[in-house]
Amino acid sequence: MPKGGGAAVALTDWGWRHAGRDSWALRGVTFAIEPGERVLLLGASGAGKSTLLHALAGLTGDDNSIAGEQQGGMLVDGEPAARRPGRVGLVSQDPETQLVMARAGDDAAFGLENLAVPRERIWPRVHEALAEVGFPYGADRSTAALSGGEKQRLVIAGVLAMGPRLLLLDEPTANLDPEGALLVRDLLARTAARTEATLVLVEHRVADVVDLVDRVIVLAPGGGVLADGAPGHVFAAHGARLAAQGVWLPDRAPDPEVPPGPGGPVLIEARECRTRTPVELGAAAGPRHPVLTGATAAVAAGTATALTGRNGSGKSTLLMLLAGLARPDSGTVLPCGPLAEVSGRPLWRWQARRLARHVGTVFQHAEDQFVTPTVRDELRYAPLRAGMAGPDIESWVDELLERLRLTALADVHPFTLSGGEKRRLSVATALSSGPAHAPDVLLLDEPTFGQDTTTWTELVELLAVLREQGRAIVMATHDSLLLRRFTDTELRIDQGRVAVPDTAARTGAAPARKADRR
Repeated sequence: MPKGGGAAVALTDWGWRHAGRDSWALRGVTFAIEPGERVLLLGASGAGKSTLLHALAGLTGDDNSIAGEQQGGMLVDGEPAARRPGRVGLVSQDPETQLVMARAGDDAAFGLENLAVPRERIWPRVHEALAEVGFPYGADRSTAALSGGEKQRLVIAGVLAMGPRLLLLDEPTANLDPEGALLVRDLLARTAARTEATLVLVEHRVADVVDLVDRVIVLAPGGGVLADGAPGHVFAAHGARLAAQGVWLPDRAPDPEVPPGPGGPVLIEARECRTRTPVELGAAAGPRHPVLTGATAAVAAGTATALTGRNGSGKSTLLMLLAGLARPDSGTVLPCGPLAEVSGRPLWRWQARRLARHVGTVFQHAEDQFVTPTVRDELRYAPLRAGMAGPDIESWVDELLERLRLTALADVHPFTLSGGEKRRLSVATALSSGPAHAPDVLLLDEPTFGQDTTTWTELVELLAVLREQGRAIVMATHDSLLLRRFTDTELRIDQGRVAVPDTAARTGAAPARKADRR
């Protein structure tokens, strides 16, 4: 990537309030970042970290994609951020929001083309960036056929190819497998050293990136800066206070006391399932590639099962098959035990209403589940369809809002929530049919994404209650802490097939014991 030096950042009593909100997302934030500094931005879920990065990228304001009200000052190289196109590169939480082209190479080249970089210089930079992030395919790969982690790598490549002076990264490794996360961390270190770019990073895997940065800034809930300084000083001087606020720390991890699952009969079984990438039309059309090549898996009542594997291995694909929301090219997915008494047909042939009553799904992209204009209405939707009485609905919705720390956001639009808040709302919607109508099987794609230590713990405890009630929990995840603290059975997908790792060979139908956990 080209060497251009870093940008200077200055915030003076800066604040932002989203359009339609009464409360401020951030307020009274003051700090300065010198050119070339590497800063880790921390804070509890909903503290405004993503909002601040979007503002630095020039995306806030009435003329931009995020409307609202600003107070105070924010300058990049002495000018408002919106006036510095090309100098700032942003990798957002959700890679879906940044993919704009059908082919991977075209997507990585898009920013360079908008900067009017000569064509003969674009493609060498694109190919170099794709190689550096470990993108596993060529430039002709369809972006629609990529997994979440592969999309994340592609977005990072496109941003790095532009050689920005200010590099903003919002959870850049959240969708990556451990190998990919290590690769990206090392790439960021090399890039920052070579280009002298200023780096502002939001990352919950603090232990993995603390050696990459030379400064930590912690945003206080409700406004202001809670702590600012060298990493060692911040964590030593403010560790207890930060932990109480839910901030992830490199030497501390939540350890919720969760009851063991009772175990139970198998409820869903996938047998020798084979799938390929979706059919693509137009410029991205090409051969379909194998994803699952004979995957077999069983889901038992009263257990928590984790689907693990490298990016693109097929975790989300298998999850959608088990949810009855996709059909394999060959093989089958059958209900078993009590679910077979509901219907013996393959799950993908169940009527939507029947499927929703027994199988709940939390998608990788939370926005895919939202269908109403407010958080409260989102939680009312399922119980209304289930026939609950009005007073019972409001009582249950209030309980969910309180339990998932969304009460203060009940009347806001779901799309304006932070990434962690969206994830908690998507989990709540899957359970919102009512306490007596929770699904027998709950499948979640990256359920702990974007959570601070407090909300991570509360989410795990909620899932543990469901498991104790005899419900089956299935999670596609890269969260090693979730594996250690909660998972009964790990199913690792490798080369399209499912295996139980020797270190995690816990039987799905047997009660989980805390001593068995790694």
